[in-house]
Amino acid sequence: MTARILLFIKHRIPWLWLCVDWLNARLYALLHRKRMAIQVERAFATFTLEGFEFRPLRRADLDALADMLKRQDDERLRYFQPHGFGVASLKKVLANPAFLMFGVVRDGALVGYFFLRCFWNRKCFVGRLIDEPFERKGIGQVMNQILYNTSWWSEFRCFTSISRNNKWIMRAHAKNPHARFVAELANGYRLVEFVSINDEDEEGVGG
Repeated sequence: MTARILLFIKHRIPWLWLCVDWLNARLYALLHRKRMAIQVERAFATFTLEGFEFRPLRRADLDALADMLKRQDDERLRYFQPHGFGVASLKKVLANPAFLMFGVVRDGALVGYFFLRCFWNRKCFVGRLIDEPFERKGIGQVMNQILYNTSWWSEFRCFTSISRNNKWIMRAHAKNPHARFVAELANGYRLVEFVSINDEDEEGVGG
């Protein structure tokens, strides 16, 4: 099943998406969870930023994540809606073995959220959100390095969908050497794949 078909089902056929998501979680856990867990640990050990802790999220972090999401301006969340933002919804997401939730912590406070939504057919989608006061401090670069390299080291293809109306993200990915346009999607979205450039990509910079 291609990335484009997965997105179509998610946005256009909700009842079928629930079935796909349920089955995918079980297939992913059976086929890939152990290998990707090793690469997640490797990525967090490899890519760091002084003064910030990057790590997988735990159940105890979900109240802080809900609070961080709640305090964002509506415009910042307009194109970032991977799941519900209430604690109950976040608990369901955390319980899905194919949805890997990561956070960035500064002085005990959650200041960033990023994730890998993985599929049994070795494709994954990435997303990230940084609390506004902590933007332009290098957090996004490290998030990208962790997301991209966890995917590549696990032999997964790495994608995202971007709205043409999201001018800031469009400009950011235009400068991202790993970003490759794949296809036009419905409602003004584009499918983008992040590809490895060479064997030294783990030392490179994300977009």
